Amino acid sequence: MSAQPSQDAAEWFDVGAPADFEDGEVAPVVADGIEMALFRIGDDLFALRDKCTHGRTKLSDGFIEDDCIECPLHQGKFAIRTGEPMSEPVTKAVKVFPVRVVDGRVQVSTAA
Repeated sequence: MSAQPSQDAAEWFDVGAPADFEDGEVAPVVADGIEMALFRIGDDLFALRDKCTHGRTKLSDGFIEDDCIECPLHQGKFAIRTGEPMSEPVTKAVKVFPVRVVDGRVQVSTAA
């Protein structure tokens, strides 16, 4: 799903409606040319860079377990909420992007 910038701030990009993202699932999205893995845990939404810091594979192809995403290549785990590495072989955090819902639309920011 490719995103368009919101009208109120250039650094926020629309990636869909909240209903587009299933609880306990991961979905690949693109915002400002950056590939992201977007997660829904209950009512909360999170976005991580869609690339494992160890194996350079897509986290959106991984498996969710206990609020972590497991890399499908080497089974290293990252905390979905913080991007922190949770098990080897990953040792470096994955980038986390801010997520918000405005007027019934999910937006992510690519700002640092």
